[in-house]
Amino acid sequence: MVGSQDLRTPVVVALQTLAVAACYYVSGQLGLLRELVVEGAVVTPIWPPTGVSVACLLILGLRCWPGIALGAFFIILSLTSLTPSALGVLAGNTAAPVAGYLLLRRAGFRADLARLRDGLALVFLGAFTAMLISSTTGAGILIATGKIEWPGFWAVWLAWWVGDAMGVLIVTPVLLLLSRVRLPLPLSRWKEATGLAVIACCLVPLAAHSPFSLLFLIYPLLIWAALRFQLAGSMVCALFASVMTTVAATDRVGPFERLSRVEVMMKLQAFNGAMALTALILSAVITEQIYTRRSVERACQELVEVLEHLTAGEAADGRSPVEDGLPTRRQEE
Repeated sequence: MVGSQDLRTPVVVALQTLAVAACYYVSGQLGLLRELVVEGAVVTPIWPPTGVSVACLLILGLRCWPGIALGAFFIILSLTSLTPSALGVLAGNTAAPVAGYLLLRRAGFRADLARLRDGLALVFLGAFTAMLISSTTGAGILIATGKIEWPGFWAVWLAWWVGDAMGVLIVTPVLLLLSRVRLPLPLSRWKEATGLAVIACCLVPLAAHSPFSLLFLIYPLLIWAALRFQLAGSMVCALFASVMTTVAATDRVGPFERLSRVEVMMKLQAFNGAMALTALILSAVITEQIYTRRSVERACQELVEVLEHLTAGEAADGRSPVEDGLPTRRQEE
């Protein structure tokens, strides 16, 4: 029996590693479908593998990092030959999500994102801080190998950093949410959810492809989704809006039609970043308030039950239970 358990653990770890590598590779191929060229370097506005990596580390733990490295290896191998510079990019893409996981764990991060501090930690530690490693490593290697010139370093570095950070901000919350889904799903608000989905499917593509810069119309949908469905509604809506806007930006249509490549990247990343921050922080604040209200209601209910119990005991013996066994002042005299 002990031998069977000892054999089972390496098999489970191996399967988890392969699953993480497969998810990383598939999400990377999806991200490569939409590319932008900045200062001669090809970058992705959103790099989903960073979000997949951070989510897998938060769900499975640090033992899944070989799967991240393996997935990054196959992505790089599909794009170029294996060179020392490619190995450097591989190391940076592996170290960044691992650093984000370690920072989040040190900050006491909870995967349910039910507190404002969890949302802020994911933004500033898991996304903004940790992804400095991959962007600095990648842009530095491009400079060292002569693929870009020094004047274009900061533009490439910023595009790389924002793309990796957007992967964490948009993809990681959705995957953490999916990991906590339990069947059967509650259907108490299915009519409202269906209405929100229909409106989003009609309004978001229109706003993303309209030449009149109607992207601001997406924010009321995010607020509606956050107020009524918290993280599940706001982050799914943000993911859909980000995908549609990225498609419009890479196709150079709608509000991105007459912009230069750098302007397209700046406008797209500003919109995606503001939208992801709004959805994540707002849903975290609302969820925290709901939990606080439930805790207060539970405490009030327990207090009512205690008072009812004390009242019932006082009515049974005709005097307060506090007075039982206690001498009165007159008896002491």
